[in-house]
Formats: sequence, structure tokens, C-alpha cells
Amino acid sequence: MIDAYAVKDVYAAEEVLLAALPEGELMARAVAGLAEVARVRLEQEGGTRVVALVGPGNNGADAMYAAARLAGRGFASAAIYLADRVHQGALSSAIAAGVVLKPITPDSPADAVDRFLDEADLVIDGIVGIGGRPGLPEFAQPWVAAIPDDAYVLAVDLPSGQDPMGDAADACGVWADETVTFSAAKPVHLSPATEPACGMLTVIDIGLDLAADIGPEQAAVRRVERADAARLWPVPGPRDDKYSRGVVGVIAGGENYTGAAVLAVTAAANAGAGMVRYVGTPTPDALVRAAVPEAVHGVGQVQAWVVGPGLDVKARHAGAKAQLDAAREALAGDAPVVVDAGGLDLISGHRAAPTLLTPHAGECARLLSRLRGTQVTRSDVAHHPLPFARELADRTGATVLLKGAWTIVTRADGPAYSQNDAPSWLATAGAGDVLAGLLGTLLAAGLDPLDAGALGALVHGLAADRANPGGPVRARAVADALPAVIADLLRS
Repeated sequence: MIDAYAVKDVYAAEEVLLAALPEGELMARAVAGLAEVARVRLEQEGGTRVVALVGPGNNGADAMYAAARLAGRGFASAAIYLADRVHQGALSSAIAAGVVLKPITPDSPADAVDRFLDEADLVIDGIVGIGGRPGLPEFAQPWVAAIPDDAYVLAVDLPSGQDPMGDAADACGVWADETVTFSAAKPVHLSPATEPACGMLTVIDIGLDLAADIGPEQAAVRRVERADAARLWPVPGPRDDKYSRGVVGVIAGGENYTGAAVLAVTAAANAGAGMVRYVGTPTPDALVRAAVPEAVHGVGQVQAWVVGPGLDVKARHAGAKAQLDAAREALAGDAPVVVDAGGLDLISGHRAAPTLLTPHAGECARLLSRLRGTQVTRSDVAHHPLPFARELADRTGATVLLKGAWTIVTRADGPAYSQNDAPSWLATAGAGDVLAGLLGTLLAAGLDPLDAGALGALVHGLAADRANPGGPVRARAVADALPAVIADLLRS
């Protein structure tokens, strides 16, 4: 599990550690780790010249101290900094090490930094730290604009300009090849809006154990990894039967969207449901009978429902009213429910029983617009996924799994999960139907919706990669890959 902690919690833990260490020791540990990463990257790339972009805070001091260390190792080092706002200890160290210095004053021309950055092989971004506000400071805009396209950009704690809480990205801010942070990840490193700007994440141990000091349950953002799957996945024991393993009811498909039923039921069965019960209209009912002969048909007792894949709430075909009545009854009941696609049109407020909503950005925007009474656009949700997912969770009382290149799983409060496990090829019709069936199996087995959502997103992504590594993938192939992927995870 990767846990990312809010800035206020990191600072509080650092204060405790600072009180127990000699003055300057914590910064020295951070600088040593940063300089070592920079040295390794320079040698890997065959680079010789490093330029530090030095802001007025501790991150700027880290960057300048690192430049001094690299100068001592024989690298050509330079630092660009604000003349009147610089850490004096770091400046003295840089002078002593022979770092080429470029102080910037209000009178400096806009292109004053260009020649210092032109030939940089590696740029250390220490402009803004995790305590800064989102958005690149005005003084640093020409600095960032002058970074060569072929330079390796190494950010200290976060790419400058990006939101420390990860709610929104700054297109004009730094987009790093790698971010070096200390002790633990922060929300900016895992959140879908800002993680792409961070590049590769390297965490340096400086003696702060946030999991022990604060507790993992206090993390702001979390990520389930492969190693967590064996612990979380519901494995049947010798005394289990098909009922105790979990019966999943699937209300999906219709005469217009027949395949959704086959994909959701197949995924539920392949994910290990004890039994899958299907409720649908005549055509998808016949298709499910042929594709998944072990499924049973009709309304009955279940441990969890999947409501909505391919469901058209306005359909008037044969069997549509009975199917819609079953969907409404499932939502009015007390069994856990996964609500996907057309089922989201039936959500009108809070539901007391465990509920997992699985919209994509457009569906999230439409549902929020209806619940708010004011317009939310798909673009709004795409650019600020975590805040809008939390709002939807708050308005419905449900857990929300917001689908996208990064999958967010969140309640109204507490930690959110951010999963980035799937290849881009998974953006294909039917992939959400497979995910819904997989999630239904996990809810029926007794998992909490938050854990089920994160674990399901991980396994769904890995199954897509297994279905065809590096190439196009069909949704049915993802469903068919589930048993082997789950078995591999349980063996690891």
C-alpha cells in the first residue's frame, strides 16, 4: 500500500522529529538523498551540467545545497535564485563549492536565466515546496519557460506550481521527469490531476515514520498495490459453499445493449462469485444462458446487486418494465449495490445500505447536475476529479468509483484511493461492464465498498494488461483474463 499524507500532517510529524535532532540534521538528510539521486541520474544520462532553480523556502535550500554537493563531485553546477530571498547557509555552501551563481533582482531582464539553462543536462526544481499555493509564482515563470526540452527535470517534493493536495494541475507549472520527496508520498504524487506532472516518484527516508506516528488510516490518498491483493481478496475456505462465498445479482443489459449483460455476468463468474443471478430482458437473457450456463435467472436472494450496465430506464421493450422494477427494488433494499451506467439515472439521494457508484466523468457530471440543480460539465470533473468525486459521495452517502485513466475511489471524508494500473488500451466499450461485475463479486463476498473499489480497479487493470500486453484489448478478453490474474496475485 502506498499512503500519501496531507501537508499539515507531514509538518506536524516533522516538528516532533526536529525537536529530537541537532539543528540542521533533517535538512542534511534530505539534501544527501536528493544529491545522490541527482548524481545517479546524471551518470545514467551521461550528463555533466546541473542547474538548480532555487526558491525562497526550504526546498530552494535543498536544491542549492544539492548543487554544492554535486559541484564537489566534479559536476558543473549553477544556481538561479532570488537575490534578496535565499537561505544563507545554502548560499555560503554553494559559494565555497564553486557553484556558478545567478542572483535575480527586480531589474534583471526576462531572459537573464536563458544562458544558464541552455546547456543544462539536469535541472533541480526547488522553486516551491509542499507548503506553497497552487500555481507557479510570477518570478519563476521565465525560469520554467527556459528549461531545455531535453534536460532531465528533478523536482524537490513536488513540481513547482502543482497543487500539493492534487486537486488540479497547472499546465504552466513544472512537469518533472522525476520527483524526489521525503519520508512519504503526498496527495500531489498520487492524485490523477497532478501525478502525471510528477514523473517517477522517489521517496527518501529521512527518519520520519508517518505510518507509525500518524497511522495509515490518516492518509489522505492511498494506492493498493499487487502485494496487497492476497491480503484483501476473499478466498474461500474448506467449509464455504456457493452461498457463503456470495451470490451476485446482475440487473443489466436490454434489447438495445445486449452485450453489457454478458460482460457483467461473465466478469462476476470469473472473479469467483459463488453464484451469479441474472435479471434481464429476453435477448440478453438468452445470450447469458449461452455464454454463462452456470448463471441462474430471475429475481431471488443475493448478497449484492449490480444494477445498471447497459440498462435503459426509458426502454419499452418486452421485459423492460419488469427489469426496471427489479432494479428499483434492489436499490430500495438493504443489500449492497454496485450502481453503474443506466442505474445512475435511478439515484435520487442517500441510500442507507452499502453502495458503490461507478460513473465516468460525463455520468458524474450529469448526476451532480441533477442533484445540485446547477450545471456541472464533463470537463469540470475531468480537470478536478477528486473534489467532484467527493461531492458526489457526500450528496449520495455512497462510495464513488470515478472511472478514468486514473480511477478514484472515495467517500465523502477519509482517505481516497487513486489507482493507475490499467493500460490506455482499456479505454474501450464494455470495459466498465466488466468492472461492474467484478466489483459485485467483491461486495457479495463482504468487502467494504471502498476496499472493493480499489482492489477491483487494480485487478481490472492487470487483467487488461494480461489480455494483450502492449496492444488492443477487447472487454470480453479482460473478463476472461480475471481468473489467471487473481490466481497470480494470490500466489505472490
